[in-house]
Amino acid sequence: MTHDAVHFLRRWFADPRYVGAIAPSGHALAELITRRIHARSGRIAEFGAGTGVFTRALLKRGVREGNLVLVERDEAFAARLRERFPRAHVLAMDAGGFSSWARAERFAAGAIVSGLPMRNLGLDSRLRILAGAFASLCGDGALYQFTYGLACPVPAVLLDDLQLEASRVGLVLRNLPPATVYCIRRRMRPAASFA
Repeated sequence: MTHDAVHFLRRWFADPRYVGAIAPSGHALAELITRRIHARSGRIAEFGAGTGVFTRALLKRGVREGNLVLVERDEAFAARLRERFPRAHVLAMDAGGFSSWARAERFAAGAIVSGLPMRNLGLDSRLRILAGAFASLCGDGALYQFTYGLACPVPAVLLDDLQLEASRVGLVLRNLPPATVYCIRRRMRPAASFA
């Protein structure tokens, strides 16, 4: 077992509701969740950055380390992220408070990658996180969220309330446990028709 996996398992035992998994995400999941992001995506936020598996995948896709904002509520994980990615901006905070930081810093993201255990969070927490995320996303920016299971971890009522839509990007069987990735974006407005 790698040092990261042991550390991850310890953090899971300490706080299973917020860590949400017994091991870091695998490389196949990291590849899938970052597939639509590239160097021209601009600034990227990552929620629940953990040990940096998705962060490394973003860097491989050409995203500059200085364009990354890594949000991680676990202080031990945040400290490791600062060591591993010194040019990234690491925020040791709950993703629910991200919108306040983003407003104060005038931060605009091209995309957000989320490793948060959404199914473990209450509806109010999910609402706060998603509303804050979309307040900081520019134009047609999207949030990429993975989940263990097949159904979207954001219920339809919440998507409707926030005028969002979710589409499945794909399923990764080579992950412990298998995971599904969703792309969540603002609902497209129908084009105006002229009679």
